Amino acid sequence: MSKKVIFMGTPDFAVESLKTLMEDGINVVAVVTAPDRKSGRGQKVNMSAVKEFALANALPILQPEKFKTDIFLDALKSFNADLFVVVAFRMLPEVVWAMPELGTINLHGSLLPNYRGAAPINWAVINGEKETGVTTFFIEKEIDTGKIIDREKISINDTDNAGTIHDKLMGVGANLLSKTVQNIFKGNVEALEQDNSNLKHAPKIFKQDCKIDWTNDTISIYNKIRGLSPYPTAWAELEQEDSNKTIKLFDVAHVLNNKNNSNTIKVEEKKVHFGTSDGWIILKDVQLEGKKRMEINALTNGFDFEKWILK
Repeated sequence: MSKKVIFMGTPDFAVESLKTLMEDGINVVAVVTAPDRKSGRGQKVNMSAVKEFALANALPILQPEKFKTDIFLDALKSFNADLFVVVAFRMLPEVVWAMPELGTINLHGSLLPNYRGAAPINWAVINGEKETGVTTFFIEKEIDTGKIIDREKISINDTDNAGTIHDKLMGVGANLLSKTVQNIFKGNVEALEQDNSNLKHAPKIFKQDCKIDWTNDTISIYNKIRGLSPYPTAWAELEQEDSNKTIKLFDVAHVLNNKNNSNTIKVEEKKVHFGTSDGWIILKDVQLEGKKRMEINALTNGFDFEKWILK
C-alpha cells in the first residue's frame, strides 16, 4: 500500500498543490481546511477553495475550529497518515505536526530563511527584489524556521506585482512540493538548518501599512504599490478644504525627474500624476472611494483631480 498524506490548506494557492499531488499519484487520504464562514450582506456561507476541490474529488474533509480537541486529534490519527503536507494554512500546535512518522512539511512562498511570515510575496516585491521563490521545509516549533528540504527560484520583473508573482509561485510551488513528497517517501532528502543571520522578514500587512507616503522616492512608492496589488492594495488620501477621499491604486507607471513634487497632483491629457520626492507616479487602474475599480481615463471624465492635494 502506498504511503498516505493528509493535506492542510485553505486558499486557491493551496488547491494547485493538492491537485498536483493527486495527479502525480500521491495518496492523499484527507484534507484539513478552514471552517465554513458566513460573509456578505446576506450572510451567505462560504467554504474554502480547498474544501470545494476536496468535495469535487470525494476526499474526506476535517474543519476544526480548534486543533487540540480530542475529536480532531482522534480523527487525524484514524487516517494513519505517514506525512502531513501544509500549504497556506494556520499555525499548527506540536501535537499535530509531530504526529506523522515522516513529519510535517510546509510550502512557503519565499526563499527561506528570508521573508518568514504571513506576507512573503508582498514584501519581496515591496522591497524591490529581483528574484524570489518557494521553499519546502519541515515544520518545527518556531514559525518558518524548520530544516529546508528544497527551493526553487523565479525572477521578479519590474512590471510584476504581488498578484502575478503569486500566480507564478502557485505552479512552481506545486511542482516542487510534489517532488519533495516523492523524495521523502523514497528516503532521498537531506534537510539543512536555516541560517538565522541578516534576515528579511514578511510580517502581516494591515490597512494603515498600505497608505502611501508621498514624501518618499518614486521607486520605493512604485514598488510598494505593485507589492500590494491586487491585495491588500495601496491607497492614498485626497484632501480639499473640509473634505477628503481615499483612492486605491492597483496599477501605475512612474517617471523620475529629480524634482521634489511631493503631495502634488497634475493632470496632462487625462494622465493623472501624483508627485513624489523625485518624480511622479502615473495612475492607470484605480478605485476612488464610492466608485467601482476603473481605468483612469474613465474616472477623469467625472472627477477633477486638480482640485485636490495628496495628504
